[in-house]
Amino acid sequence: MNKQQGFTLIELMIVIAILGILIAIALPAYQDYTVRTKNAECLNIAAAAKLAVSETAQDRGSLAAITTQSVTGYQFAPSKYCKNVAIIKDGVITTEAQKTGATTEAKFKLEPTFSAGRIDWKCTDTGGAKKSQLPAECRG
Repeated sequence: MNKQQGFTLIELMIVIAILGILIAIALPAYQDYTVRTKNAECLNIAAAAKLAVSETAQDRGSLAAITTQSVTGYQFAPSKYCKNVAIIKDGVITTEAQKTGATTEAKFKLEPTFSAGRIDWKCTDTGGAKKSQLPAECRG
Protein backbone atom coordinates (compact mmCIF):
# COMPACT_ATOMS: atom_id res chain seq x y z
CA MET A 1 0.00 0.00 0.00
CA ASN A 2 1.09 3.49 -0.80
CA LYS A 3 1.12 6.09 1.91
CA GLN A 4 -0.63 9.36 1.10
CA GLN A 5 1.80 12.29 0.97
CA GLY A 6 0.39 15.80 1.65
CA PHE A 7 -3.13 17.07 1.05
CA THR A 8 -5.51 16.53 -1.84
CA LEU A 9 -6.59 19.43 -4.04
CA ILE A 10 -10.11 19.38 -2.57
CA GLU A 11 -8.77 19.67 0.99
CA LEU A 12 -6.62 22.65 0.03
CA MET A 13 -9.58 24.35 -1.70
CA ILE A 14 -11.73 23.89 1.43
CA VAL A 15 -9.04 25.47 3.62
CA ILE A 16 -8.72 28.44 1.23
CA ALA A 17 -12.51 28.91 1.20
CA ILE A 18 -12.62 28.90 5.01
CA LEU A 19 -9.78 31.44 5.19
CA GLY A 20 -11.56 33.64 2.65
CA ILE A 21 -14.72 33.67 4.76
CA LEU A 22 -12.80 34.49 7.94
CA ILE A 23 -10.92 37.33 6.24
CA ALA A 24 -14.14 38.74 4.77
CA ILE A 25 -15.58 38.98 8.29
CA ALA A 26 -12.47 40.12 10.18
CA LEU A 27 -11.08 42.77 7.82
CA PRO A 28 -14.00 45.27 8.03
CA ALA A 29 -14.09 44.90 11.82
CA TYR A 30 -10.35 45.60 12.03
CA GLN A 31 -10.65 48.62 9.72
CA ASP A 32 -13.44 50.07 11.89
CA TYR A 33 -11.28 49.47 14.97
CA THR A 34 -8.30 51.36 13.52
CA VAL A 35 -10.49 54.34 12.51
CA ARG A 36 -12.14 54.31 15.96
CA THR A 37 -8.77 54.52 17.73
CA LYS A 38 -7.72 57.42 15.48
CA ASN A 39 -10.99 59.22 16.25
CA ALA A 40 -10.39 58.65 19.96
CA GLU A 41 -7.19 60.69 19.68
CA CYS A 42 -9.30 63.83 19.19
CA LEU A 43 -11.22 63.07 22.38
CA ASN A 44 -7.97 62.53 24.27
CA ILE A 45 -6.66 65.88 23.04
CA ALA A 46 -9.98 67.50 23.97
CA ALA A 47 -9.39 66.47 27.60
CA ALA A 48 -7.22 69.57 28.05
CA ALA A 49 -10.04 71.73 26.66
CA LYS A 50 -12.49 70.05 29.07
CA LEU A 51 -10.15 70.89 31.94
CA ALA A 52 -9.94 74.52 30.80
CA VAL A 53 -13.74 74.76 30.58
CA SER A 54 -14.14 73.13 34.01
CA GLU A 55 -11.65 75.45 35.71
CA THR A 56 -13.18 78.54 34.11
CA ALA A 57 -16.74 77.50 35.02
CA GLN A 58 -15.73 76.77 38.62
CA ASP A 59 -13.88 80.07 38.88
CA ARG A 60 -16.64 82.19 37.34
CA GLY A 61 -19.58 80.25 38.75
CA SER A 62 -21.27 79.19 35.51
CA LEU A 63 -20.78 78.03 31.96
CA ALA A 64 -22.46 81.20 30.66
CA ALA A 65 -19.27 83.10 31.54
CA ILE A 66 -17.49 81.22 28.76
CA THR A 67 -18.17 83.23 25.62
CA THR A 68 -15.03 82.46 23.62
CA GLN A 69 -12.07 80.12 23.74
CA SER A 70 -9.73 82.92 24.82
CA VAL A 71 -11.64 83.27 28.10
CA THR A 72 -10.44 79.79 29.12
CA GLY A 73 -6.84 80.26 28.03
CA TYR A 74 -6.91 77.02 26.00
CA GLN A 75 -4.81 76.78 22.84
CA PHE A 76 -4.89 73.92 20.36
CA ALA A 77 -2.06 72.46 18.29
CA PRO A 78 -3.09 70.04 15.51
CA SER A 79 -1.97 66.41 15.66
CA LYS A 80 -1.74 63.67 13.06
CA TYR A 81 -5.38 62.62 13.43
CA CYS A 82 -6.97 65.66 15.08
CA LYS A 83 -7.52 68.71 12.88
CA ASN A 84 -9.25 71.01 15.35
CA VAL A 85 -10.46 71.35 18.93
CA ALA A 86 -12.34 74.54 19.74
CA ILE A 87 -14.23 75.91 22.72
CA ILE A 88 -17.34 77.89 21.81
CA LYS A 89 -20.14 79.64 23.72
CA ASP A 90 -21.22 78.11 27.05
CA GLY A 91 -18.17 75.83 27.18
CA VAL A 92 -19.23 73.58 24.31
CA ILE A 93 -16.21 71.88 22.72
CA THR A 94 -16.09 70.87 19.06
CA THR A 95 -13.51 68.53 17.57
CA GLU A 96 -12.72 67.49 14.02
CA ALA A 97 -10.71 64.40 13.06
CA GLN A 98 -8.52 64.10 9.97
CA LYS A 99 -6.68 61.41 7.98
CA THR A 100 -8.33 58.53 9.84
CA GLY A 101 -9.08 56.47 6.75
CA ALA A 102 -12.84 56.88 7.12
CA THR A 103 -15.05 57.91 4.22
CA THR A 104 -16.65 60.54 6.48
CA GLU A 105 -14.41 62.14 9.12
CA ALA A 106 -15.84 62.33 12.63
CA LYS A 107 -16.76 65.64 14.23
CA PHE A 108 -17.60 65.58 17.90
CA LYS A 109 -19.54 68.00 20.05
CA LEU A 110 -18.88 67.84 23.80
CA GLU A 111 -21.62 69.62 25.76
CA PRO A 112 -21.09 70.36 29.45
CA THR A 113 -23.80 70.42 32.11
CA PHE A 114 -22.90 72.37 35.25
CA SER A 115 -24.83 71.46 38.39
CA ALA A 116 -23.98 71.71 42.09
CA GLY A 117 -20.29 72.27 41.39
CA ARG A 118 -20.07 69.27 39.07
CA ILE A 119 -19.62 69.20 35.29
CA ASP A 120 -20.91 66.28 33.24
CA TRP A 121 -20.11 65.90 29.54
CA LYS A 122 -22.26 64.59 26.71
CA CYS A 123 -20.52 63.58 23.47
CA THR A 124 -22.34 63.47 20.13
CA ASP A 125 -21.15 62.98 16.57
CA THR A 126 -22.09 65.89 14.30
CA GLY A 127 -20.19 64.74 11.22
CA GLY A 128 -22.30 61.75 10.25
CA ALA A 129 -19.52 59.18 10.69
CA LYS A 130 -20.22 55.45 10.76
CA LYS A 131 -21.34 54.41 14.27
CA SER A 132 -18.89 51.49 14.46
CA GLN A 133 -16.01 53.95 13.92
CA LEU A 134 -16.95 56.16 16.88
CA PRO A 135 -15.63 55.80 20.43
CA ALA A 136 -18.25 54.21 22.72
CA GLU A 137 -18.97 57.41 24.66
CA CYS A 138 -20.03 59.20 21.46
CA ARG A 139 -22.25 56.60 19.84
CA GLY A 140 -25.30 58.01 21.61
